Amino acid sequence: MQLLHIDSAITGNQSVSRQLTAQIVEAWKATHPTTQVSHLDLAADAPAHFTMDAMAPRTGQTEGLSEAQQRENAVSERLVSQFLAADVVVIGAPFYNFGIPTQLKAWIDRIAQPGRTFRYTANGPEGLAKGKTVIVASSRGGVYSTSDAGRAMEHQESYLQTVLGFFGVTDVRFVRAEGVAMGEDAKSQALDAATAAIQSEVKAGAANQEHVVQAA
Repeated sequence: MQLLHIDSAITGNQSVSRQLTAQIVEAWKATHPTTQVSHLDLAADAPAHFTMDAMAPRTGQTEGLSEAQQRENAVSERLVSQFLAADVVVIGAPFYNFGIPTQLKAWIDRIAQPGRTFRYTANGPEGLAKGKTVIVASSRGGVYSTSDAGRAMEHQESYLQTVLGFFGVTDVRFVRAEGVAMGEDAKSQALDAATAAIQSEVKAGAANQEHVVQAA
């Protein structure tokens, strides 16, 4: 089994989402010790923001590509191949300015490829990255999940749920720690709740992967 571990927080060792992704990966490996893990640190190795040079090969252009277009296409190909090869993806997604880090958005822009992660059919779009389990470590300084006003401001979990669903990923799970900037007591409680959730989400994700294997 292949697990892709993605971090995107810019705060290094102070990052809550990095702490949670590490715990999720260790919990998965504890139950699946033969899992092969690849780590992608988008804060240290982020793809450039999406440009026309990166877009050109997706428009059907295969000849006469410039050096810049070839270089950007190679980056996109590496990232989408890595994503498609993974059975399980663990994503660290901190809450920055009501959304996800731009580094994580840049990664999504690179793997959103027609013919690779989705396609358009007569019946509408179809995701092509089916059968994966994605566990998102969601960290938030404030509390947004407990009120209509908070949920309306949230474009982090909702966006990831939408775009991963567009890719065909139906098993998307969230381990959330929110309120971590509201004092030490609030942070401690949030981390305790997230740690408790890890075991149940990993167990459920593992059950989904067993079902995928049996159905294959």
